[in-house]
Order: sequence, then C-alpha cells, then structure tokens
Amino acid sequence: MVLLGALTMPGCLFLYKHRVQNAATQVTPGDQPDKILYEKATHEIDHGRYDVGRLTLQTLINTYPDSEFLAKAKLAIADSYYNEGGVSGLTQADAEYKDFITFFPTAPEAPEAQYRVAMAHYRMMAKADRDETEARLAEVELKEFLLKYPDSPTMIKAKARLREVQEVLAQGDYLTANFYMMRGAYPAAKSRYQEIIDKYPNFSRGDEALWELGLTLEKLKAPQMAVPYYGQILRNFPLSPHVEEARQRLVAMHQAVPRPTKAILARAQADALHQHRRDLLSKMTGVMSGSPDTSATLHGPVRIGGPQPGEVEVAKTGPGGAPAGNATIVAQPVGAGSLSSGKVVDPKTGQTANDKPAPDSTQTVKTNDQNPSADDTPPKKKSKLHKLKKLIKPF
Repeated sequence: MVLLGALTMPGCLFLYKHRVQNAATQVTPGDQPDKILYEKATHEIDHGRYDVGRLTLQTLINTYPDSEFLAKAKLAIADSYYNEGGVSGLTQADAEYKDFITFFPTAPEAPEAQYRVAMAHYRMMAKADRDETEARLAEVELKEFLLKYPDSPTMIKAKARLREVQEVLAQGDYLTANFYMMRGAYPAAKSRYQEIIDKYPNFSRGDEALWELGLTLEKLKAPQMAVPYYGQILRNFPLSPHVEEARQRLVAMHQAVPRPTKAILARAQADALHQHRRDLLSKMTGVMSGSPDTSATLHGPVRIGGPQPGEVEVAKTGPGGAPAGNATIVAQPVGAGSLSSGKVVDPKTGQTANDKPAPDSTQTVKTNDQNPSADDTPPKKKSKLHKLKKLIKPF
C-alpha cells in the first residue's frame, strides 16, 4: 500500500497543478475574446514564460486594434521586458515604454512608463571610471519625468534616483579633473572642476572639487578668482577637512569669512551620519560589483536645469602623452542649428560663418558714395557769366 501511494502521489500532484493553472485561465461564458487573450498572456508572463505571453499580447494587438485592452497590452509587453532584465531586455523595454507614451500620452500609466524608461538606463549604468552613456541617458529621462509629471507620487523616488545618477557622473568628471591636475594641465583641470560645481551641487566630494579648483586658479596666477570657491567650502560644507585651510586663505587675502546656516549645518551632520553607517560589507560588495557605487550620495535639492553649456578646455598632449605646457584645445558646444544645417552656427546671432559679412573697406566706401558729406564734395568751377555779373554789379 505504501509503495502504491508513493507511485500515484506524483501523478496526483501533477493533475492538481494542471487544474489550478486551468482554473486561473478558465473562460467564463460571455467573456470577450480580447479579454481572454489578455488574461492568458498576463498569466504566462506572471509565471516567467515571457515569450509566450508577449506573443499572445501581440496577437491581441493585431487582431483587435480597437480593443479596450490595447493600452494594457502594450504596457504589459514593456513590463515583461523590464522584469526580464538583462541588457537586451532593458533596451527593448526602453523602446516599448516610449512607444506606449507616444500612443497614449494622457493615460494614467504614462508617468510610470516614463519613470521606467529612466530606470531601464539606471539599471544598465556602469561604474564612474567606465562608459557614462547609460548614466547620461538616465539623467535625461529622469529630468524629463520631473518636468512632465511634477505631481506624480513617484516624484520623491525620481529625485532620489537623479541624485544618485548625478553622483556617478560627478565621480567620473572628478577623476578626469584630477588626472589633468596631476599632469599639470591646469586650464583643462579648471574647466572640469568648474563643470562639477555648476552641474552637480550635491556631489559627495564637492568640497574637494571646490578646494582643487581654488588651487588650480592659484596655479594659473588668479588667486582672487579662487575667493568665492573658498567661501563656498565654508558656507556649504561646514564639516569638510578643508574648512580651516580655506578660512586661512581668505584671511590672508583680507576677504570676508562666511558662515553656514543652521539648515545647511543640520543637513551636513545628517549626511555625515549616513556616511558612517556604511559598513565594510557594503564597501566590499561595491568593489566586486560591476554596478556604480551610489552610497555616498548626499541629500539636497536636485537641479533639473543647469548653466548654459560653455567652452570646454581639453588638455593638449605632446609626444608620448606628455602635456605640451599649458596649451589647450577649446571646444565650443554645437547648437541645434549646426546639427540641422551641417554648418557652424553662431549661437548668439544665429548666422553661419558664410552668412557673416566680412569686414572690408568696400562697404565704407560705398556708404560714403551714397551719403557724401559737404566736406567731401569737390568745389564747382565758376563760369565766365558768373565773373561778368560780379564785375558789373557795382554799377
């Protein structure tokens, strides 16, 4: 009897499981065919059979283009790619979510779709010293979400993710700036440090960027330009190890020494406590993981906009990679007009290089010919009749 029960038990379990699955997708009289397809597809996706579920959803979309489940079907396809994960899955999820937003911009699920577009790039981010493409795309999409859906309940999470993305981008720029600084390429280092300060006010090493920028300006024989940056260390980073050095430099230059507000001091203390709570295990996992380390992200207001992009100075290297003095290459930002016309467009005037009039002397001569002054008019010769009238006038 025991042997017979052991032999029949697996079959009973299989039949029970099969009945439960059928019960979950059973068709009730009066159900619409598009609804049946949608429920079957979501059931397959919930059990990890993504390909089968997506194929069923695509059948629904192609067969019933006017179905009330059309929006849900397209969103379910995007969600299936997002939940499946991986580079290919997240890349496809990005395309499917954007497709959903294009067709259903006013749908209640549109904000969440935009947030997941950003999170798809967030999940593919690399470390700060590697490719920054996904981090920059995540920043763009998160800013798009914050601008388009300011009242969304996901706003708090989106701001937190944006701070983390900007922390990773700032780390990469900081490494580049330090490289230029060590190589003696001070103009290029100054440009990078300045970009960090302008674009990433919540950078965890912002005080070090300010300090290094001040030192760079001193190297460039412009110590007075370093005064506001030393002041920012005292005002915005009251617990920084560079506070005393920055104060001494301001005093030596006979400048005012600013003080932090109570709110900034309280926020700095909270950030310091957060830093101390990171244990050794989290640091070790961060080193071994391929994902970027965002644990040092500070709290603070996010900056959606930013300063107008300016000139970026890149160090010029000589033979063997050695810097050629302080020489730099200045790269100006390319505007939309340049991209559309294929010509260099001045962002201030909107004119191309060929449209700008060349300063030559012909324009001035032409102007003088059209509007001659009294001094430039040659004197007229007096006729003989005029002389005769002058002689007989006294008589």
